[in-house]
Amino acid sequence: MRFGKVSDSVLKRSVLKNIKKRRNEMVIGAAPGEDCAIFSLSQGAKLSTCTSQAVVCGEEDTARLLQKVMNNLACSGAAPVGVMLNITLPENAREIRIKEIMAGAEKAAAPANVQIMGGHTTVSPYVTKTIVSATGYGQITGKALTTKGIKPGMDIVVSKWIGLEGTALLARGAEAELKKRYPAYMIDEAICFEQCLSILPEAAVAVSSDTRHMHDASEGGIFAALWELAESSGVGLEIELRRLPIRQETVEVCEFLGVNPYELLSGGSLLMACEDGKALVDKLLEAGVNAVVVGRTTDNNDKIIYNGEEKRFMDKPAMDEIHKFM
Repeated sequence: MRFGKVSDSVLKRSVLKNIKKRRNEMVIGAAPGEDCAIFSLSQGAKLSTCTSQAVVCGEEDTARLLQKVMNNLACSGAAPVGVMLNITLPENAREIRIKEIMAGAEKAAAPANVQIMGGHTTVSPYVTKTIVSATGYGQITGKALTTKGIKPGMDIVVSKWIGLEGTALLARGAEAELKKRYPAYMIDEAICFEQCLSILPEAAVAVSSDTRHMHDASEGGIFAALWELAESSGVGLEIELRRLPIRQETVEVCEFLGVNPYELLSGGSLLMACEDGKALVDKLLEAGVNAVVVGRTTDNNDKIIYNGEEKRFMDKPAMDEIHKFM
């Protein structure tokens, strides 16, 4: 494709044609000549917004990027409403890549009833890989959840299982080697973890309870997420390692590849701080979401991990284990 902004014909057939309108709040959406999208919000509602960026190679990468943005919005107490996309392609990119990106965006947006509002698509000689930036917008009708809500003595609840996203990526990348050692059904199940990356269901339950703060466990794994939660709120932590929920598929894949599952990409798992962790866990289980209380916040800066009788202090987040392979 030629350098610079993509042509109107490419824009119409590969971008705009693939955007489905699903939100009545959208007054002005993606269209030729429109630089801004306009949404109407109900009286008293708050707008939450966040941005994330990734190098993408196809549909699944884009879907994961949008899911991360929607998860971040949900952690603020917002219901995701719309997403703006900025796509920058290298000169040797083919138009089919744009269609794959938009298919991935719709794949993630449709189940959450999120509107792709528009954005910008360009070809640049200064990039060698396709880069997609997604800016999400969400509506908060109740309380906004921030780190200021965390106090000492609160329970820390973890939803689903740690390492889901990283396990899916590793299992797909090393599928042939893994199936030589483990049953095929186990590796197929690990790859299917990529279908469990949305934390919107548990976030909705948490918002309706006494949850004071939520933080998604993504890059750096559960250890990085716990560290960030404590650092940003100025509390300490006491965490029981053996209570951190982990699937056997993750254990096997990580052992085979020499990966630390506690420092592995953990999209799909949500950290929640609340006064009554057991009550929240019960509500989540009723909603069909696995959850467990893993520890508590404390009134000092110590971040402690207990493993039976063993006690150790958490280190600053290390590079995500996934980067050893990608």
